Amino acid sequence: MKEVEQLVINTIRILSAEAIEKANSGHPGLPMGSAPMAYTLWSRQMKHNPNNPKWVDRDRFVLSAGHGSMLLYSLLHIFGYKVSMEDIESFRQYGSMTPGHPEHGHTDGVEATTGPLGQGICNAVGMAIAESHLAEKFNKEGYPIIDHFTFALAGDGCLMEGISGEASSLAGTLALGKLIILYDANDISIEGSTLLAFREDVAKRYEAYGWQVIHVKDGTDVASIDSAIEEAKKDRSKPSIIIVKNIIGYGSPSKQGKASAHGEPLGNEDLLGTKAFFGCSYPPFTIPEPVIEEGNRLKQEGQNKEESWNQLLCAYKLAHPKLGQELEDWFNVDLDHHISESIEFWQFEKPMATREASGLLINRLAKTIPNLVGGSADLAPSNKTRMTDGGDYSAENRSGANLHFGVREHAMAAIGNGLVLHGGLMAYVATFLVFSDYMKGAMRLTALMKLPLTYVLTHDSIGVGEDGPTHQPVEQLACLRSIPNMTVFRPSDANETAAGWYLAATKKDGPVALILTRQTLPLLEGTGKEALKGAYILRNSLKKVPDVLLMASGSEVTLTLDAAKELLNYDIDAQVISCPSLELFDQQPQEYKNAVMPKEVRCRVAVEAASSFGWHKYTGLDGIVIAMDHFGASGKAEDLFKAFGFTIDNVVAKTVKLVQIFQ
Repeated sequence: MKEVEQLVINTIRILSAEAIEKANSGHPGLPMGSAPMAYTLWSRQMKHNPNNPKWVDRDRFVLSAGHGSMLLYSLLHIFGYKVSMEDIESFRQYGSMTPGHPEHGHTDGVEATTGPLGQGICNAVGMAIAESHLAEKFNKEGYPIIDHFTFALAGDGCLMEGISGEASSLAGTLALGKLIILYDANDISIEGSTLLAFREDVAKRYEAYGWQVIHVKDGTDVASIDSAIEEAKKDRSKPSIIIVKNIIGYGSPSKQGKASAHGEPLGNEDLLGTKAFFGCSYPPFTIPEPVIEEGNRLKQEGQNKEESWNQLLCAYKLAHPKLGQELEDWFNVDLDHHISESIEFWQFEKPMATREASGLLINRLAKTIPNLVGGSADLAPSNKTRMTDGGDYSAENRSGANLHFGVREHAMAAIGNGLVLHGGLMAYVATFLVFSDYMKGAMRLTALMKLPLTYVLTHDSIGVGEDGPTHQPVEQLACLRSIPNMTVFRPSDANETAAGWYLAATKKDGPVALILTRQTLPLLEGTGKEALKGAYILRNSLKKVPDVLLMASGSEVTLTLDAAKELLNYDIDAQVISCPSLELFDQQPQEYKNAVMPKEVRCRVAVEAASSFGWHKYTGLDGIVIAMDHFGASGKAEDLFKAFGFTIDNVVAKTVKLVQIFQ
C-alpha cells in the first residue's frame, strides 16, 4: 500500500469522527473500522465519475449500513463529488446536504436512501437484476455498453434483518454474478457483542444461498481486500460476499472494539487520542494536501473511464443505431402522449374484477413500454400480473420481463426500489393487499425517495371471502394513505383501473398503489379519465343543493349508485361521488373540491369496506362512515357484504336517518 493511501484512509476516519463530534450525534464506529475496505473499493475497484454521478455505466455502491453515513460523505468529499467541507461540518443539521442517514436525490452521489438495516442489500439485488437485464438487451459483440458491478457495504445488523435473507436467497437463485457485498464483520451491535443474539455461521449461510464466500482476516490489509474484490469479480456465475474482519471504532483509545463506538461521539479527549494514534497533527476539518492531490487524481481517472465509455457509445450508435436510440429512450421515457391517445388502452366491453382489468392493462402497456418489468410474490396467477409475451427472468434467461420473487414480499418491494434506482426500467411489484403489511418498511422508502414504483395490491376487501379475516384487509388502506408521497388508487371498475395504470405509468415523482378487487364489478357509466382528479361526481343531484353526498371507492361505488336510486323513493336526492384516490383529490384546486363536495352540504355518507380511519376528513363531524372497524370472517363474499352492512338497504336506512336529523 502506498503511503498516501494510508493517509487517505486515516483522513476518512478522522474526518468522520470530527463531523460526528461537532454534531454531537452519529455513528463513528463503522467509518473508523471500515475505512480501509471502502477506500480500497472506491479507489482501486469501482468504476465511477464524480463529475457525473448519473453516468449510466457506473458501478453502483449502496451503503446498506446507512448509520455509517459519514464514511460515505467523507468518500464523496475526498473523491470530488459535490459534498463540500461546509457540508461535512454541518453533518446532521437541519437543511444540510449531509443528513444523519444517506438520502437519494438529496446528496450528490448517494445511490439509495438507507438506514433501516438490510434494505440496502435488497436495493443492490434490484440494481444487479436491472444491470443484467439491460446488458442482455443492449450488449453486442465488441460493445459491452452495459457492463458494471453493484456493491453493497453491510454490517452485522443488515444480516440479522430477515429482509436480507429473503433477498440474498433470491440473488443466489438468480446467479447474480456482478453483485458483491462487503460485510463489515466487527462482532458488535448496539447492545454489545453479537454473541448475545447472532452466532450463526454467515459463511455457511451464504454458501447455502449459492454465493461465493471470500474471507479477509484483517480489515486493515488493503492488499488482501483488493485481492478479494478482484476474486469476487472473476466469478460471474454467482454473487459474492466478502467477509472482512474489522474492529469497530478502530484507533479510538477507549472505545475501539466496544459497543460504545457504535452510535455516540468519541468525546473530545478520545478524539484527540485517536488523532494522535493515527499521527494526525493538522487542525480539525483539514484535508492534507497529498490527500487532495490523490482525490484529484482519482477523480480524473473516473472522468477518463467515462470518456472511454462515451467513445464506445458513439461507435455503438453507429453500428447499432436502433439499439442506440432505444437505450436513450429506456433511460428517458415519456409515455403520457402514447397512452392518453391509445384507444385500446381505455377500452373495455364487459364487467370484470379490477385485478383482471389490471392484467389486461399490464399487457397493453407492455406493447408500449418495452422496458416494463415486474412480478409478484408467488401470486401472479391471482394478481393477474404476468406479461403474456414477456418471458421469465431467470439465471438462464436475463431477457425475461416477468420477475419471480417467491414468497418474499418485503425483499420484493426493496428489490423493486433497486430496479427503479438503477435506471432504464419501469417496474411494478404485486401481492395481496393484506400482505402489504410485510412490505411497509420498503414501501415507506419508495415514497421517501419519490420513486415511480407501482404496487399492484389485489384482493382488496372482505370480497376475498372464504379465506377469512387473515386474508381480508381492513386497516391496510388507511395505513397506505398515511404514507407521504404514496398515491393510493382504488378503482370502481375497469375504466377507473385504466386511469390508475395511466397514473402509475406516467407519474415520475412517487409510487402508486393500485388497490384491486377479486370479485367482478360492473362497468359504470361516466367512469374513466375523470378519475385522475381523485374524486368526481358520478351522479349529479337534480337539486341545486343535494340532500346528501354519497361517497365511496372501489367496489362500494356501485353500491352507493344503487342506494341513490332507492333514496329517490324517500324524496332524497343524493350526489354520488367516486373517490378512487383521496391524495389526488386533495391536490385539486379548492374550487373543484367545493364543486364535488359542496361545503354547504353537511349531510354526508362515506362507504368503504375497510377501516373508517381517514374518511371523517371528508364526511365531517356530522356525517357517517359505513366501514369495517373490525376484522372480517370466513364465508362467501356476498354473505359477508350483507352481514357487515354493505347493502342497499343498510346504506339507505342510515342515510335516511341522517337526512332526518338535518331536516
